[in-house]
Order: sequence, then structure tokens, then C-alpha cells
Amino acid sequence: MKVLVTGAAGFIGMHVAQALLARGDAVVGIDNLNDYYAVQLKRDRLALLTPLPGFRFQQLDIADRDELMALFAGERFDRVVHLAAQAGVRYSITHPHAYGEANLVGFLNMLEACRQHPVAHLVYASSSSVYGGNLKTPFSEADEVDHPVSLYAATKKANELMAHTYSHLYGLPTTGLRFFTVYGPWGRPDMAYFSFTKAILEGRPIQVFNQGQLQRDFTYIDDIVRGVVAVLDRPAEPDPAFDAMAPHPGRSKAPYRVFNIGNQDPVPLGEFIATIEAALGREANKVYLPMQPGDVVATHADVTSLTEWTGERPATPLAEGIARFVAWFRRYHRLD
Repeated sequence: MKVLVTGAAGFIGMHVAQALLARGDAVVGIDNLNDYYAVQLKRDRLALLTPLPGFRFQQLDIADRDELMALFAGERFDRVVHLAAQAGVRYSITHPHAYGEANLVGFLNMLEACRQHPVAHLVYASSSSVYGGNLKTPFSEADEVDHPVSLYAATKKANELMAHTYSHLYGLPTTGLRFFTVYGPWGRPDMAYFSFTKAILEGRPIQVFNQGQLQRDFTYIDDIVRGVVAVLDRPAEPDPAFDAMAPHPGRSKAPYRVFNIGNQDPVPLGEFIATIEAALGREANKVYLPMQPGDVVATHADVTSLTEWTGERPATPLAEGIARFVAWFRRYHRLD
């Protein structure tokens, strides 16, 4: 297949592109290489992809409708993995318009491109943040998600609604993936595991929010990639059992699906920090702070639907995944 991977210089995008190339697909990667975090890290990820047979890269902003349409007209993609977005919960509080441009305008442009130049399947990144302040755990795709607590979460919920509209009106198969706290080698520097590791090695204190009373369903990157590829290979279909009188938000009479991808094993923040300390062989200097705006206390994925659909079930233990990340971090920063 010829697959478009957007956000190809990103953490998940690079790994998905590698997996698709390894099995023989042709991959066109696009990314705007913005400076939300160090651009050099993005360029270094691309440096791993560019020598691989079947890969081509184009710097392109999905908010630029004309350029995106021209790309689709020239390439004729079979399928699309749409991972490009403005990430970050806290950044959405201080830079809201970046989320409107990338996550709303950019996503609309992607839907229109897939409609006007038909593809067999559009798989796109949603987020566990759509569950907002939900207290029932584990989080299920059947749960109501109409109370986001950050603009970032609201844009991801909007993406699911927009995708359903295009699936309904135009028969475009779309699948949204609600990622749960993805971590691993080549990860994002704004994520806690990355910033904690850096701070501990530099002898700086780490900030522990909500006095440490947080839990996250940490999901290793390899598990995420296997889920993305497996979903890509099975385009969304109308659900013959869909009941309009008792609707399931993750399914539809249209060719539309939404799946959680998480490790189904929420870890308390204290245990998470201890795991990093063990991998580093150093203890963290912790500064305890109040809850941050837009944050949630706990996340926990129910992946029953994903497993039934694809056979995939994330299962990498946290200690194993963190050890791999720390080993990469030391190599990348030449600390060995």
C-alpha cells in the first residue's frame, strides 16, 4: 500500500512509519516541524526514516488546505494514518489558537482531502483526555465524553464528531484511536517520564502535581504501533448491531469506529517515579505541588473492543518499557 503518515517527525509517527516500511508499504511522511519542542529531535527522528526504501518526506502544514489537496491529488494514497496535531494539555491553556488551527482546521482539511481523493481508511489520533473528569473506570468507548476539562481534549472529541459526519455522509471509513499516555524511546520531551529522567540526571528537582495523587495508564510505544497498524489493516465498517435507541459512541451505522489503546494497568505516580529512579540508579528530589488546570486524577483503558477487532492487547510492563527508554535517553544524549 501507499500510506500517508502525518506527523511523521513526531514520536508515534516515526515509529508507525518504521513499522509500515518494515513490512513493505510505501510511506509518504509529512510534518510541519513546529517548535512546540526541540526541532532537532524531530529532525533526528526523520534521519532514521529518510534512508529507508519506500519513504519520502515533505514538510507541510495540514492547516494549509491548498498544499494538502495538491499532495493528495499527486499521490493517490491507499490509506492515511493521521497523527499530526498540536499536542499538550497545559499548552492548550496558554496557546488556544494553535489547537484551533492544527486540530480543527487541519483535521477538516484532512477529511476533505480524503473525501475528494478517496482512501480506503483514515485512522486518526484521538486521546484518552476526551474522558475528562469521568470517575467510572476503566474508561470504555461506550462512556459519555461530553465534559472535557481542557481545550486539547475538546478538539480531540470534536475530531471524533467530525469523522463520524464524513463517515455518515460520504461513506469514508474512519477510525479514531484514544491513546493512553504513550512513552518510550524517541518520546516527547514535554511528557513527565522524559522531563523526570532529564531532571534526575541533571540533579534538579522534579515537580509532582496533585501531591502525587495521580494515576496513569502508561502504554509503551511498541504496543501503540502494533495497535495502529492492526487497526489500519481493518477498515471501519457499519455496525449491524448498532441500536439508535441505545447508542454506543464508539460505533455507528456508518463505517466509523473509536478504540482505546492503553495498557489497562494504571500506575500510581509514586510507583512511576520509583520505576524511573530504579532504572537510573538515582533518587529524585521531589517538589509536591497542587493539581494543574486541565489535568485529570486517573486514566484507565478498557481495551476489550480493540482486542475483539484486531486481536491486539497492550501488555508491556512499565519497568521493561522505562528501562528501554532510559537506555535510549543515555545513548541519545551521549551519557554512557
